[in-house]
Amino acid sequence: MPPDPSEHPKFELAYPGPLRDQLVAAVLSGAKTSTSSLLVEYDEVVDPVPVVGQRSVMVDSTDRPVGIVEIIEVRELMISEVDLDFAREEGEGYASVASWREAHERFWNANVPGVTIDDSTMVVAERFRLVERLDPDQPIGSTSS
Repeated sequence: MPPDPSEHPKFELAYPGPLRDQLVAAVLSGAKTSTSSLLVEYDEVVDPVPVVGQRSVMVDSTDRPVGIVEIIEVRELMISEVDLDFAREEGEGYASVASWREAHERFWNANVPGVTIDDSTMVVAERFRLVERLDPDQPIGSTSS
């Protein structure tokens, strides 16, 4: 019997729309094995920083479960400490840390108001693995027959 996606927290990349769908496709293809967020986006009670071993259900832009991912590494580091290997593992074609940072600063400046990003800005750098693909037509909380 497949796992019940409702037993896991959601793994949401970016925001619903074309970017999320692109990132989900990259995870499903194996091209994307890391992601990053600003530390200030987390809340200890409502949305805590992920922990190694945590499994989550990855959803697409329509909130359909498409895969189970497992966190294999979590680091809190300054944005200036992100290295090229990590940037490449994000699966978005970054050829340099500078291009990774430029794209992320643009995204965060547009979506996280009031945050100033400089070399000391703290990010949560996660590495993960795709554990299982799920039927994208199966809504969260339902079980397949």
